[in-house]
Amino acid sequence: MDLQTNIKLDKQPHNQIDYDSKLMLLGSCFSENIGSKFEYHKFQSTVNPFGILFHPIAIENLITRSINEDFYSEEGVVGQKGIYSCFDAHSRLNELSKAQLLESLNEQLSETLNQVKSASHIIITLGTAWVYRHIASDKIVANCHKIPQKQFLKELLSIEDIATSLENIIVLIRSVNTKVNFIFTVSPVRHIKDGFVENTRSKSHLIAAIHQIVEPRTQQYYFPSYEIVMDELRDYRFYNEDMLHPNNLAVDYIWEKFKSVWLTENALKTAEQVVAIQTKKAHRPFNPNSEAHQQFLGKLQTEIETLQNQYPHIKFD
Repeated sequence: MDLQTNIKLDKQPHNQIDYDSKLMLLGSCFSENIGSKFEYHKFQSTVNPFGILFHPIAIENLITRSINEDFYSEEGVVGQKGIYSCFDAHSRLNELSKAQLLESLNEQLSETLNQVKSASHIIITLGTAWVYRHIASDKIVANCHKIPQKQFLKELLSIEDIATSLENIIVLIRSVNTKVNFIFTVSPVRHIKDGFVENTRSKSHLIAAIHQIVEPRTQQYYFPSYEIVMDELRDYRFYNEDMLHPNNLAVDYIWEKFKSVWLTENALKTAEQVVAIQTKKAHRPFNPNSEAHQQFLGKLQTEIETLQNQYPHIKFD
């Protein structure tokens, strides 16, 4: 008896990810979930230099400013209760002084440009089509930073708005990196604060817009993270206690699906080696000074050095 509907996923035939690939993940908090998997498995990856960015306009702004080297000045800083923020960045970048914030923002812009230029794959996960426009500046923001709601207007990006923004991102990045592969996906996290119907409208706009620009012949792909959760994991046991965010089991499941599609066979084998080393490093012996444990550590160090000879970028804490 089959108790689950499964999405058929074929192995990506071209431009797969291996341990020589350089990955950049941008977008919603789901980007960070998958990014943590790449980090744990010791791939060369960078995740959200400006913190979590939920919608395409925010991602486009980051890419535009980094490529144009349009660095921030004091006009781009907002102060509130002794905390300094930027409407273009997540609160993770907040600082206690303007100077600290500007230094952090501009450092991340430079780092973003470097990563964009060298990336082999850029994975963009969109979370919502709902955006907030700052009334005073008439600008769509990435984060409101708990500034009073009356200072913003809430808007739903149209399919055309989203598709245009994604096309702009592609053109901008390809102006400095012609060989990059794009993988687009939609976050399965439900934004219920917007409302149930409103969340569905938002996700439908994102999905429709992405499929207007997806074209494997030009290295623009789609991975169905949203559909996997909605159609394969149709049970609240795959969610955190808030019943909105996929839990670790769900993230693990999607990671396994992603690996089966996008990782080369050699990368899959190397990832298994990395996991084996990570597991051994997490082992806590009863007697750290015993001869048996010292032999164990010696063998483990040999395994690490053998792997690092092949992939020098791999480092273990």
